[in-house]
Amino acid sequence: MNESAIETARPYVAALVDELTAAGAIRTPAWAEAFAAVPRHTFVPRWYEQETNDKGITVWRMENALREGRLARVYRDTTLVTALDPESAEQVDKSAWTGIPTSSSTLPSLMAGMLEDLAVEDGNRVLEIGTGTGYNAALLCARLGEQCVYSVDVDADLVEAAQRRLSCIGYEPQLAPADGRKGYPARDQFDRVIATCSVPNIPAPWIEQTRPGGAIVADVALGIEGGLVRLTVDAKQRAQGQFTATSGRFMAARGDAQTYPRRERAPYAAEAGTRPTTVTAGDIRGHYPFRLLLAFHLPGAELVYHSDGATGTMSLQLQHSDGSWARVPLAGDRVETVTYGGTSEFWEQVEEAWKWWNDAGRPAQDRFGYAREPDGHASVWHIPDGRRWNIGAQ
Repeated sequence: MNESAIETARPYVAALVDELTAAGAIRTPAWAEAFAAVPRHTFVPRWYEQETNDKGITVWRMENALREGRLARVYRDTTLVTALDPESAEQVDKSAWTGIPTSSSTLPSLMAGMLEDLAVEDGNRVLEIGTGTGYNAALLCARLGEQCVYSVDVDADLVEAAQRRLSCIGYEPQLAPADGRKGYPARDQFDRVIATCSVPNIPAPWIEQTRPGGAIVADVALGIEGGLVRLTVDAKQRAQGQFTATSGRFMAARGDAQTYPRRERAPYAAEAGTRPTTVTAGDIRGHYPFRLLLAFHLPGAELVYHSDGATGTMSLQLQHSDGSWARVPLAGDRVETVTYGGTSEFWEQVEEAWKWWNDAGRPAQDRFGYAREPDGHASVWHIPDGRRWNIGAQ
């Protein structure tokens, strides 16, 4: 550990704590003290920042915290990409690569919000899914003590590096290289589980390893959108709670340490028609809770961007696993039209969801509950009136 850098970083650490507190992400003195005690640059000595190089190529440029003028950048409230998929990464110059990110140090305000939502108490044993850089594990150690902190990551190299960094500042939590979707290898039980990766449904091992009355905070990815849930586990291994006011998304959990599986998709249906619509791309892009609601209505669908090869028109496209799709332009004089392939009912459900959301007063995400049953099936509901959507066993 570079002691000079630690001393130099202290004002930046304090400024970050002040920023997170003013934003409402840090809400209690205990977590303010934990963030003040942990130097982020120890865990993110290097990272990648996206830029367009002089050839017009979008690349990931490697940065180093100890380079002149770089240390303050580690303490911004921003996500820092720390690893790229080797299958897609290609080095284009001495310090830049193309590729898909596979690991990162999470936005500090998101980390703080999740840790506050976890509502730990002194003596709680916590399992973290997704060790990553080790920064979040360090914050948990600062709050609870190293003996209460357990963490797993599918990437053994990340676990080894995180262990070294934690040791540098005096923490020795229990880390293990493992597929986090299967929980902690020793089959222990915990008072809290927190996941910094997304899953389509809460895995059974997480519930099995949570003591009755304990809680899970995780990101559920439902297709079009997803979000953070806080769930309480009961003695029958039912997990129930709601989406949190803290919003944010994570990279998907994976079983391979280096890359993500490629999703199989049905061929696109042939274009079937164009018509006026009451829902625009701006409506969907501009309202996170509405995208979440669309995921309830259309399980198995995805949101992507589409470029028309002939005209260059950019559109927001929803597509279903059965090959049906519908798209609306991002700009131009036809933003209130939808073009679709397959059945027109696909987009009609979008319009029905838009009407319901507006009629209901545009509820935020924390107005929706989430439950995962012992058999794996999940459902969501609008808390004020109980309207429920079954989203299946994801």
